Amino acid sequence: MHIHILGICGTFMGGIAAIAREAGHEVSGCDAGVYPPMSIQLESQGIALIEGFSPEQIGLNPDLFVIGNVVTRGNPLIEEILNRNLPYISGPQWLSENILRDKWVLAVAGTHGKTTTSSMLAWILEYAGMEPGFLIGGIPQNFGLSARLGGSPFFIIEADEYDTAFFDKRSKFVHFRPRTAILNNLEFDHADIFADLAAIEQQFHYFVRVIPGNGLIVSNGKEQSLERVLTKGCWTPVERVGVAEGWHSDILGDGGIAIRFMDKAQGTLHWELLGEHNRMNALAALAAARHAGVPANVAIAALTQFKNVKRRMEMRGEINGIKVYDDFAHHPTAIRTTLEGLRSTVGGTRIIAVLEPRSNTMKMGIWKDSLADSLAAADLVFCYIANLGWNAKEALSRMGSRAVSHDNLEQLIAAIAAAAHPGDCVLIMSNGGFGGIHEKLLKAIGETIAN
Repeated sequence: MHIHILGICGTFMGGIAAIAREAGHEVSGCDAGVYPPMSIQLESQGIALIEGFSPEQIGLNPDLFVIGNVVTRGNPLIEEILNRNLPYISGPQWLSENILRDKWVLAVAGTHGKTTTSSMLAWILEYAGMEPGFLIGGIPQNFGLSARLGGSPFFIIEADEYDTAFFDKRSKFVHFRPRTAILNNLEFDHADIFADLAAIEQQFHYFVRVIPGNGLIVSNGKEQSLERVLTKGCWTPVERVGVAEGWHSDILGDGGIAIRFMDKAQGTLHWELLGEHNRMNALAALAAARHAGVPANVAIAALTQFKNVKRRMEMRGEINGIKVYDDFAHHPTAIRTTLEGLRSTVGGTRIIAVLEPRSNTMKMGIWKDSLADSLAAADLVFCYIANLGWNAKEALSRMGSRAVSHDNLEQLIAAIAAAAHPGDCVLIMSNGGFGGIHEKLLKAIGETIAN
């Protein structure tokens, strides 16, 4: 079958393209501003990419058009597809019907930690010799790619609550029908499509409704929002993490993490990941992996070799003792836990936080009143305020001179470089490319030192 994918350079749709090609399909695709890293990954796999959404692409005569949720009505190619009554389907539905139907799907849902937890779970199964397939919204460094078909019935997928397509407003994850499901956490986000937290909880309820009775739900026992979801109706056994009546952990004096399920010791984890949020991610991955047949001691051994995901506290470089980190954090909770995780490791070392409030929810100002509190663990904050519809300077005003805002990227970089001192940790947080700030900042720091 020849499929043509609209919006192919997004992580999810690009992953579908790679898996479809591996499964033997002919794959082509298009996107606005065909861009790396996905464009490079796809071209290396022999997948033809077209710039833009020209209606002439129907001349490729694919058997099916697969539509990403970036595509809206008014798009010239989709209008031509509709006018000609050509066959089309959403990415999640195509994946469900063509790849996942006969798989043991392990799906990871939640506001935060989906990518990291999915990567942990995929690595645990790989370490155990189970050759899982996966589709993850980042690049796990243990694998070096974001998606593969795999060589077994097991398939790990990052289960996003964002809507499916312009013609299907259900959350993506309802298509995946997992046997094992992780509910990491649940907070309000995606204000561009959800009115409030209750609306997201309802989508999670729909997700729970398709998990079979012989499956397993691994749920964050600390989250009242998830307890409300489960109270709406649950037909599947539940194991909770973060609470004494489920999977929990204790930090030992040597820095190891003692893992327990109920009152039974499971083993001790030694690793380099930071923060309570990653310990919770690990507990969820251990529980899900055990359901798929991996003993806890084997899964713990796997996590000692886990290398995390690119853009999750990834050190991009060090110059004159100044370390520059990159992280995907963009929601106040993720910003806070990321900073607190770094603080717990570096102690009194000065942390300079650099934030781009780029997500749709951030741009709408939904979290502006929480922003200052989320950055409290930083000694100095630089905020990039271009294209915001609200006053970030006012939102950060109670931080006083600790917070600096710029609407010009080059000025922002120069100010950070001037402020950074040997020994500092600079943590850059954004869910986008941030104008290539990482390399530009390292260069600017080097030039500042030289002068």
